[in-house]
Amino acid sequence: MAKFFQHLIGPRVSPEEFRAHRIRYTAPTLMFMLARVLLLVSLFLPYWHMELEAPQYPNGLFLTAHVNNLSGDVREIDGLNHYIGMRPLGEAAAFERSVAIWAIIAMFLLVEGAAFIHSKWAVLLAIPAITFPVAFLADLYYWMRSFGLNLDPEAPLSASVKPFVPTVIGEGGIGQFKTYAEMGTGYWFAVACGVITVIGFFFHWRAYRGLYRRMITREHAVASMEAIG
Repeated sequence: MAKFFQHLIGPRVSPEEFRAHRIRYTAPTLMFMLARVLLLVSLFLPYWHMELEAPQYPNGLFLTAHVNNLSGDVREIDGLNHYIGMRPLGEAAAFERSVAIWAIIAMFLLVEGAAFIHSKWAVLLAIPAITFPVAFLADLYYWMRSFGLNLDPEAPLSASVKPFVPTVIGEGGIGQFKTYAEMGTGYWFAVACGVITVIGFFFHWRAYRGLYRRMITREHAVASMEAIG
């Protein structure tokens, strides 16, 4: 069991080794630290924006999505969507928004933990943070598609609007309504977190691969000597 945990956690760096190659061992830690900060800051920034142009709203309507809430002209947009049979926006991703803050904090801690594991298994801890931007975009598309393709047939304007998939990024619209959607600063911070984490693992691999191989070589040598003895 002790050997299993040693292989999982990886070799420790002696003070002498660290002083001799300070930059090599500091680089992955700094990269992971920057990635964690970007992910944590993204909590306070918008992940998605949408502007809706409608004849009765010449100045447009605006919707902003953070990871845990919707803000902007939600009520007015819900009112317009009601006429075409679309459900209220607050019903979309209710579970995801309820756990988003804790999920991001968990990813923050996992990336922090990856900095202390000096083996190839460290990457497993960072997979959620690396894939989070893709998962967010896929979830957003899922709910937009679900809402657009499941319109209420009893809605006042149901006969004039066919089911459709709202545009997640870029320009779209239906009938007299035009939409312009783009990802927000928080989302791009999360993307940067994933990219920097991947780069950090390059430095992580470069820093600890030699130590890990020497550890395995020593174990094989000890096992051989014990077998001979």
